[in-house]
Amino acid sequence: MNMEYKTRSYPLFAACGLNCGLCPRFHTAGTSKCPGCGGEGFSKVHPPCGALSCCQRMDLEYCFDCPEYPCKKFDGTDLTDSFITHQNQFRDLDKAKRMGIKTYDVELNEKVRMLENLLKMYDDGRRKSFYCLAVNLLELSDVKVVMEKIVDTADNAATIKEKAIIAVRFFEEMAEQRDVLLKLRKKNQVVKD
Repeated sequence: MNMEYKTRSYPLFAACGLNCGLCPRFHTAGTSKCPGCGGEGFSKVHPPCGALSCCQRMDLEYCFDCPEYPCKKFDGTDLTDSFITHQNQFRDLDKAKRMGIKTYDVELNEKVRMLENLLKMYDDGRRKSFYCLAVNLLELSDVKVVMEKIVDTADNAATIKEKAIIAVRFFEEMAEQRDVLLKLRKKNQVVKD
């Protein structure tokens, strides 16, 4: 039985620092669609979450509000990924705390809008996870540059498949420049020292 959570005011950014608005499950139309962290109906589609439970028990909106952050609940969470990358989880929490959650929300909302545009205009049915990962891991300024290149080049392509190939190429080029690996890390792929 899943725990019932209070509905959060901004479910696109998780209590634990994941960018739920950039997750493939958030952009799914089927019954597995996730409404984001603590969004309406969250308990019906998401397994119990220790970080969210703890925040709600302590009446906190985000883990960074806790004097014990980062606590043992975070041990190893940034080493592997689920549907969404955990690579920038701490960076994004720290960024939201430093710049203020309202400012961070504006940035995340802009990334979500660009992702939605990618999925609508440049997804050949096989690129959702890739686009989610690329938009999540690259800085907003880099995503904007890539989006401008995509619009300037891909809109002249004849098919959605051709547009997708162009978009992926531009994201891969930017990721290589920034030394960012655009691949989810599975548990069995992690090498321990």
